[in-house]
Amino acid sequence: MLQNLYVKNLALIEEAEVEFGQGLNILTGETGAGKSLLMGSVSLALGGKYSADMLRSGAKSGLVELTFAVEDEKIISQLEKLDIFPEDGCLTLGRRLMEGRSISRINGETVNMGTLKDVASLLIDIHGQHENQTLLHRKNHLVLLDLYAGEEIHPLREKMAEAFHRCRELRRRAEESMLDEKSREQEASLARFEINEIEEAELAPGEDVKLEELYRRMTQSRKLTEAVAETHQYTGDDARGNASDFLSRAIRAMQDVSEFDEEGSQLYGQLLEIDSLLNDFNRELSDYAKSFEFSEEEFQEAENRLNLINHLKAKYGNSISEILEYCEEKKERLTELEDYDQFMKDLNEKIEKAGQEMRKSADRLHRIRKKAASGFSRDIQKQIGELNFPDAKIEIRIARTEHCSANGNDDAEFYFSANPGEPLKPLGNVASGGELSRVMLAIKTVLADEEDTPTLIFDEIDTGISGATAGKVGEKLRLIGKSRQVICITHLPQIAAAADCHFLIRKETGKGAAETKIEPLGGEQSIEELARMLGGANITDRILESAREMKELAKSET
Repeated sequence: MLQNLYVKNLALIEEAEVEFGQGLNILTGETGAGKSLLMGSVSLALGGKYSADMLRSGAKSGLVELTFAVEDEKIISQLEKLDIFPEDGCLTLGRRLMEGRSISRINGETVNMGTLKDVASLLIDIHGQHENQTLLHRKNHLVLLDLYAGEEIHPLREKMAEAFHRCRELRRRAEESMLDEKSREQEASLARFEINEIEEAELAPGEDVKLEELYRRMTQSRKLTEAVAETHQYTGDDARGNASDFLSRAIRAMQDVSEFDEEGSQLYGQLLEIDSLLNDFNRELSDYAKSFEFSEEEFQEAENRLNLINHLKAKYGNSISEILEYCEEKKERLTELEDYDQFMKDLNEKIEKAGQEMRKSADRLHRIRKKAASGFSRDIQKQIGELNFPDAKIEIRIARTEHCSANGNDDAEFYFSANPGEPLKPLGNVASGGELSRVMLAIKTVLADEEDTPTLIFDEIDTGISGATAGKVGEKLRLIGKSRQVICITHLPQIAAAADCHFLIRKETGKGAAETKIEPLGGEQSIEELARMLGGANITDRILESAREMKELAKSET
């Protein structure tokens, strides 16, 4: 759910903040007050197109932030796949706007635009007049139908996609394997050479890492040997004047003290322990020095072995494991080439089997979609009728395409008739803007429980409607608001009356500049705003009573 919107220095907005609520949030205001600007701010925060002229005049930078409460475990899981983690159940999407560029952040961490848009798509769906155009594109009709089909179709779509990609990969492999006898022999000869070269090297996993460490020690052995020898000279060399010699003298001097009292005895014991530790250190230092003793022959062997491994890496892989994997692949390929006819026969059988599985999945998808199309059409039809569109008819038609894709071989299209006696025709060819708005709202109502997006924004959903139809639209928006958060901008009082939370957007002129303000409206304030929308500047007691009645009626109907 969208909890908070904060905007600073954007067009007419100097600074504004909105705390949205659950259910249906309605935003109203006079024409030119900045309602579209507010939705533009949301779009910017979600990765929309930005240009420097959007900044408030005189401002060097602007900011838009959206704070969401994220509770749905499914959405949290999807966010985690994007390496995004809510903090205390909240996620803040922000965009700092500057001249010529912008910076996007999620919970204060900078992200690229792709990540911002991916996260936004999980949290919010903005549905404006332009989004109605999605209904004009046939490719979107099948997406909506599959969404309606729900869990019944999801595993089948995954199975279909898997079968399609497997079949395509097998066909690609068959095309690449179509070789004449001369080409096969050339490839087989090269494979034998490469296999022999790798196997002769008798590589062991991890050998290169150990060799590189050994070679490093060898090349630095002289410098390290001198340092170890100097250390031994200071701590335990046979000559006098080293730490061991001085420590022995100290022990002899301290021996009489040790017999005097308990404290002296303890200090003497500590000195003996230091002597023991130093002797242990010198023995280990001596062994460590021996590890740097290499013959010229050993050095040459290590260098030659490393050169061989690096030569093979340059040809076959970046590591020994990759080289060995390459060798196994070449062995498999050589087997295929040496028994080519059987290999091609087996491959074609696999292609046929994969094709059968693909067609079988496509057929099952088709049957489910046909059934879902009937139910979806019926449910949309019912919702359209309740939107004061009683004579409109809608039908979803499914056709089979010639070739399969990862989504099957179905093509869905919405057919529509607005008036009685008119034949059903493709929706995109016959529906007006207002009709498209109502059809989309009907679809959103039907899919309210299927879609995962917790927040829906409707901008200009009231295009081309008025009167009783507007009241029906308000009912539908309030109904959708029972299962998810809805934010709607409207200029119609019938829709505004259905609000659970009502906000007024107004423009103030002062200090020589216009500024857009946003404020929440209480119960009586909301009624006054409805009265303004009903009667304009002259608000009478009768208009106020009509507004109050409209508000009460909207609540009782939902």
